[in-house]
Amino acid sequence: MIKTALIILSILQMNFAFAQSEAPKIPIDKKEVIEILDPPGAAALNIMLSALSSFKELKKSEQASIENTTSLVKIKVLPFIDLQTSTQIALEDHWDQLNIAQRQLFINYIEHSLIKDYVGMLYSYKDIDFVEIALQKKVLRKDNKALVKLEIKANAQSKPSLITLKMIRNERWRIYDVVFAGVSVVKNYNAQFSSHIKRKGLDSLIQKTLDKLNQK
Repeated sequence: MIKTALIILSILQMNFAFAQSEAPKIPIDKKEVIEILDPPGAAALNIMLSALSSFKELKKSEQASIENTTSLVKIKVLPFIDLQTSTQIALEDHWDQLNIAQRQLFINYIEHSLIKDYVGMLYSYKDIDFVEIALQKKVLRKDNKALVKLEIKANAQSKPSLITLKMIRNERWRIYDVVFAGVSVVKNYNAQFSSHIKRKGLDSLIQKTLDKLNQK
């Protein structure tokens, strides 16, 4: 427990240091400043860069175990994901049929899945020191929602991969969906949930989700 607490403390310290030293550079052109540093764009870039920077530090200190990387994701990524919005969209009209405990059950399921996916993504980068993340200049924004596109290079030789972050502002900008290679994470959950409900009903899906979480 003490060792884990120290790791979490070190992650928080890295986050503070990163915020001071790794702020995005501001271009001279005023139009470009507005496009690049539009709040959802800046928020998305900082979320990704902060988590990546902390994971690099764990790797350097040879502390990048599954346990510590999971703690990192919980600290650096989860607070910036709007899990309720994600879950509500994934369940569509069925959300209104659920009580508070059942809604929380699905939120917990998606949270657990996202943590596992993000940890897996970090481990998938073989040359973590050479991974680069850049914000595309144009950020589409309407009211309290935005589409932010990021380019990720796995190494110096690879072509950048494009991911789209769907963001919503409730007190602050948070991510509610990620689209990679044309595949939406939330739509993927929606397809899984809808398929099961059509075949076996909502009650069966609730029980299946509960069973899956109890197995973790």
